[in-house]
Amino acid sequence: MLRWALIFFIIAIIAAVFGFGGIAAGAVSIAKILFFIFLVLFVVSLLAGLLRK
Repeated sequence: MLRWALIFFIIAIIAAVFGFGGIAAGAVSIAKILFFIFLVLFVVSLLAGLLRK
């Protein structure tokens, strides 16, 4: 699960670079969505890891 969170984070960073650089106006909203997906997956992975111990 943490692997998927890192993949989404990398995609969000790439989309943010394109969006904030002015290359693609639609990439900003994609970056925001992917960032929040990353955040949710990270918190879920963190909680799952804590509950296993």
